[in-house]
Amino acid sequence: MSYRKSERIRDKYIEEHKNRHLQSVITSSPDRALLITVTFLVIIGFMAIFSASAPKCLEEGGNPAQFLLKQMLCFVVGFIGLKFFSNYDYKKLADWNVIFAGVIIVLLILVDFTPLGVMVNGAKRWINLLGFQLQPSEFAKPAVVLMLASIFRKDADLFDQNKWTTAFLPIIFMLGLIFIQPNLSMVILLLSTSVVMFLSANGSLKLFFSVAGAGLFSVIVAATTIIKPYQMQRIVTWRHPELDPQGAGYNIIQSLIAFASGGLTGVGYGGSIQKLSYLPECHTDFIFAIIAEEFGWIGCVLILGLFWTFIHRGLIIASRCPDMFGKLLAVGITFSIGFQAFLNVSVASSFFPTTGVPLPFISYGGSSLIVSLCMVGILLNISKKKIKKIRNVENV
Repeated sequence: MSYRKSERIRDKYIEEHKNRHLQSVITSSPDRALLITVTFLVIIGFMAIFSASAPKCLEEGGNPAQFLLKQMLCFVVGFIGLKFFSNYDYKKLADWNVIFAGVIIVLLILVDFTPLGVMVNGAKRWINLLGFQLQPSEFAKPAVVLMLASIFRKDADLFDQNKWTTAFLPIIFMLGLIFIQPNLSMVILLLSTSVVMFLSANGSLKLFFSVAGAGLFSVIVAATTIIKPYQMQRIVTWRHPELDPQGAGYNIIQSLIAFASGGLTGVGYGGSIQKLSYLPECHTDFIFAIIAEEFGWIGCVLILGLFWTFIHRGLIIASRCPDMFGKLLAVGITFSIGFQAFLNVSVASSFFPTTGVPLPFISYGGSSLIVSLCMVGILLNISKKKIKKIRNVENV
């Protein structure tokens, strides 16, 4: 081919593609701000767990770092999960969501209806497997997010028969199994996450308000017929804890005393009085109250600021993701962890009635920490996907 002919072909190619841009999906580093935020939350959790649990361990003649060491072991497992999911293509997760949901349903059935289920404080939420205790309801959070992201990535049609078969019925089944444990707080968390993901997928607002109205009516009916006496007692005690200061209102009163004792700067790390057998479960559900007592208002603002940063970064990741599946995954994960933190802090400060929801990354609990870190791994994976424009072809 002559030089002149090849030059004409080149000029024709440039003319046809003049002023056009090519786009390519490139892999960038994971969101550093999100990773730093989670690191701070985990470190604060280690410190708080040791401070809150050491007196109890010493009183029982055990290692004062017993709970801390168990939490650190779970962190290692969770970190491995975070590392794996941050490198595993999140788009492939859609192929595993039905299998994963099936495993969770089987575990929930084993908890509810077999001797493998472990009863703690009147609730049967844990299962013993090979000497380890797991809380399957915690694993239901990523299962629900994955299933909804998979079926809502094309549209948010709630009347699609295929969606009911592959997602809605399994989710309803999971919610029912979790409700009878009983674990009403987890049901509320999963339902709230589902609603947010439906709206994020451009779901019908008219349908949402219709279902919300029906749901409100159902709550009123449940309050008089289905809700168990101890759950109704929680609501009454929340409004008037002084009516039973040594019984149902004890935890709330002691938690508020911890907040009041902390003041602006707190009594100092390790100086909490409420953790000395005054506030039960101070290393789990009420760990935020211990942080408030030892680090004061400043410590509370720091924790809330970290969770706010987590939510902010999660929503930014969702907005930048180029595909709908990734967007919905990011929204679901961010809301699930953020709303759980909001529930825990609200309970500790008596803004909401008492529930059994741990504070993500901070409260003692292996299942919660492992699941939260794995979900963060997926979020970091999504953050690595970005669209970048390449130079104009005419400049080649």
